[in-house]
Amino acid sequence: MKVLVLNAGSSSMKFTMFAMANEKVLAKGLVERVGTDCPNLIYSRHDGLKKEFTPPVKNHTDALKSICDILVDKDVGVIKDLSEVQAIGHRVVHGGERFTKPAIVNSNVKDAIRDCFALAPLHNPANLDGIEACETIFPNVPNIAVFDTAFHQSMPPEAYLYAVPYDLYTKYSIRRYGFHGTSHHFVAIATGKYLDKPFEHMKLITCHLGNGCSMAAISNGNVLDTTMGMTPLEGLVMGTRCGDIDPAIVLRLIELGQGRNEIDDTLNKQSGLLGVAGIGSSDMRDIIAAEKQGDQQALRARRMFTRRIVKYIGSYYALLGGADAIVFTGGVGEWSDYARWKIIKRLECLGIIADKKKNSETLGKKGIISKPESKTTVLVMPTDEELMIARNVSDSISHPTSAK
Repeated sequence: MKVLVLNAGSSSMKFTMFAMANEKVLAKGLVERVGTDCPNLIYSRHDGLKKEFTPPVKNHTDALKSICDILVDKDVGVIKDLSEVQAIGHRVVHGGERFTKPAIVNSNVKDAIRDCFALAPLHNPANLDGIEACETIFPNVPNIAVFDTAFHQSMPPEAYLYAVPYDLYTKYSIRRYGFHGTSHHFVAIATGKYLDKPFEHMKLITCHLGNGCSMAAISNGNVLDTTMGMTPLEGLVMGTRCGDIDPAIVLRLIELGQGRNEIDDTLNKQSGLLGVAGIGSSDMRDIIAAEKQGDQQALRARRMFTRRIVKYIGSYYALLGGADAIVFTGGVGEWSDYARWKIIKRLECLGIIADKKKNSETLGKKGIISKPESKTTVLVMPTDEELMIARNVSDSISHPTSAK
């Protein structure tokens, strides 16, 4: 089975083509600046060949057509005909409460995605555009929607409800949903396999740390809690997002004359590491470099990042009644041994002991970074959301009832 995985954004479309017999990536890439005067298609083939093109792309249908053209191109493509594509997987950010698993797309599923537009106004409309573009170009190929929120829907009410009037939940769906679910699910399964124990029998604290950051407390295959909330803004200190703050800050910003869009921009795009460090970058590598050069504001930003993660690990450790493993993933989680070291050193009171040498050597690859005597295993597990989506697609096609 060949599976095409798509992630349609407001002005972009990422793609990965898999051969599922051996889970091989045949090709991947990105169409960026969709709808502008200067669109760009970046293409990478499994043998290392890389190309860039500037196709005319006015919308997501044009973007998909340009992707299809390169996939079947006689010189650089990886398939002879589009009929080789047997299924298409779509990343959909918000599935609300309805979806706990991937779903084979039909009119009801599309209506449900539309119902969540208000909860993810920047993502779900674009995700649906990508689906409908595929329905046009691949009219007889099944589309499977894989939701960022689905894995977290096993949270109990005491975890997903906010302490606000209950009718705000019943009338307006105001509750915690959680995000990065595909990543948390992938690394949980991969961790169980790596440690030779089914993740359904484990207690895990998974830490997806990148420009966007989230954590999850997972017990016996179910999410007990996660840091992101109704939107991806809640929780950890992130690259440009503020994470947890006093809600009254928003009221104060209104009093100071800021409007809705300005507040949204402040909290989502100007805060986090970018806003605190003040060095003009949200990249952890730049933050750490500035910290090591003596920049006190960068030091504060990194310490805030560390502190928030340690705070959540402690609370999740108590919530789970201990943990079999703490798992780091994402750009920062996989590649920043410095950021990991600063976090794990703060956990020694729980009997969690890092191995400094293993930590420094484990960059972008799976591996245990705790000492044998550590009460809880700490490891790095690279995430692969596209592969997880492709696996979901393959399973949904093979077992259709699992995708309803």
